[in-house]
Amino acid sequence: MRTLTYIKESVEELRNNVTWPTRAEASNLMVVVAVFTILFALATWGVDELFSKAVKFYFDKVIN
Repeated sequence: MRTLTYIKESVEELRNNVTWPTRAEASNLMVVVAVFTILFALATWGVDELFSKAVKFYFDKVIN
């Protein structure tokens, strides 16, 4: 019974007290999130490549 009350109050909260962005605002925010996601993925890939080359150099040149 408490779970049902919680769900009902949550839905009421979302309907009455949450300020939702307009469709245009949501689209703009989606583009911003997509761009930063791509940039972060590229940065992660770059660091991974750098460390990969450093480890390969270490095992090829320093160890042998």
